[in-house]
Amino acid sequence: MTFRGVCCTLLGHGDRITNQMVLSDRTIKQEIAQGRIIIEPLDPSCIQPASIDVHLDKKLLVFKTWRYPFYIDVKQNIDDLNELVEIDEDSPFFLQPGEFVLANTLESISLPNDLVARLEGKSSLGRIGLLIHSTAGYVDPGWRGHLTLELSNVARLPVTLYYGMKIGQVSFLRLTSPVERPYGSEGLGSKYQDQKEATASRYYQDFINENLPGAEKPSQG
Repeated sequence: MTFRGVCCTLLGHGDRITNQMVLSDRTIKQEIAQGRIIIEPLDPSCIQPASIDVHLDKKLLVFKTWRYPFYIDVKQNIDDLNELVEIDEDSPFFLQPGEFVLANTLESISLPNDLVARLEGKSSLGRIGLLIHSTAGYVDPGWRGHLTLELSNVARLPVTLYYGMKIGQVSFLRLTSPVERPYGSEGLGSKYQDQKEATASRYYQDFINENLPGAEKPSQG
């Protein structure tokens, strides 16, 4: 069996391997021109060979490590464990060694129902110990909003964060077919559709929606 035959067999239903390829800069521009990928604001110079550079917005969510209780209970709403701070336009925020903060991209991104996106860090930032996500690098088809950044410093020195700095890059992959239920569809439990700034974890909602043992019961009315 040829390489193409193997790939078609693995994908099933006769789908060709090209349906799952990473989009090139040429195709990214076409998708943007057709209004299928929406990125606002977009500087054309940020379109790389197979990705688009994204920038850091000014609002950060910082954990209040001094607040009681001194742990994170994933079954509980943790909004009160976070403090919103803003990066000054003239001076940086210092991310301390071992510190973790939530941020978001300056850009808002919208995807059609047959594309997914991957958020990745910049090599130059990784070389100084700055990681931009721990698990939230995958962007579902149908997503709308600013992307969450899970910033952590694994270096032994503080790292400066500047408003508007290039913080990562987004690549795009085409699915074998359009999805039946894009992100945000009723019944999916999508928690972050249309988010405009750094949003604290809403994982506790899974316990409420699934009525798991120990979960808080939703209030009436």
